Amino acid sequence: MDDGIIITLIIVAAAVILLAILFTFVPVALWISAIAAGVKIGIFELVGMRLRRVVPARVVNPLIKAVKAGIDLDSSRLEGHYLAGGNVDRVVNALIAAQRANIELSFERAAAIDLAGRDVLEAVQMSVNPKVIETPFIAGVAMDGIEVKAKARITVRANIDRLVGGAGEDTIIARVGEGIVSTIGSQQDHKKVLENPDMISQTVLTKGLDSGTAFEILSIDIADIDIGKNIGAELQTDQAEADKKIAQAKAEERRAMAVAQEQEMRARVEEMRAKVVEAEAEVPMALSEALRNGHMGVMDYMNYQNVLADTDMRDSISKSSKGDSDMFPDNDPRNKNN
Repeated sequence: MDDGIIITLIIVAAAVILLAILFTFVPVALWISAIAAGVKIGIFELVGMRLRRVVPARVVNPLIKAVKAGIDLDSSRLEGHYLAGGNVDRVVNALIAAQRANIELSFERAAAIDLAGRDVLEAVQMSVNPKVIETPFIAGVAMDGIEVKAKARITVRANIDRLVGGAGEDTIIARVGEGIVSTIGSQQDHKKVLENPDMISQTVLTKGLDSGTAFEILSIDIADIDIGKNIGAELQTDQAEADKKIAQAKAEERRAMAVAQEQEMRARVEEMRAKVVEAEAEVPMALSEALRNGHMGVMDYMNYQNVLADTDMRDSISKSSKGDSDMFPDNDPRNKNN
């Protein structure tokens, strides 16, 4: 092959590679699209975006949409929002939706809402089309002790001015739940709540529960209401059971004290008996001492023994008579006591 042809092929290949690199680094097609849409942006500005690590399509395409929608924006503001980590396309879509709905929304506020982590487009759509939040069953107890369960549907509209720093849906649900519980708990009879569920929503709406939140409460509707447990009766039953256990514990304490006192009395009786036995053991010693010292004669001692024998005989006769009377019925003639 001729050297001139080889050199020509090399030059063509190098030109193709150079053009490919040029069109890759310089978004010529995107620049042509912007010029065709009437967006004034220079080719070197697109190259600068590449150097600043900005994807040009992420800025130019939203800018084209904004210009076509009649919104006055420039590439530098969109590029700054992109570098801050925001979603440029979503912010531009929110601005277009707000303009069509006659909602006043500036680019700075939309960018702040987006950087705060909220979906600014969804917020604008919620301002136009309110959202319904459904709470779970919330239980409250009336003064008569009956539990009442209520489920509410809350219609809210996004408040653009309070989206940054405002509380979310969980706060709305918690506040409405608190209002339902307090309204039910303030009623003397649970039947009044069943007869007029609308009193719950009216009471809750007057408390201004949407203050400090990113929403504006339009209405609160009671979707369902039901009767739960008889909490008052259960509490009384539990209290009665507790009182019963306390009474049983006190009775057991008194019984234990009585048993201890009985054992103590028995010990004292045994102690007295021991003292009696000890005293009886001293009687023979006293008699012997009296006989030895002449304070008592032999006849006196014999009379003493006769008295003891006579006492033992009477005791044995008494025990025998008692045993015979226990052997026969009361109407039997053999019973000596009849």
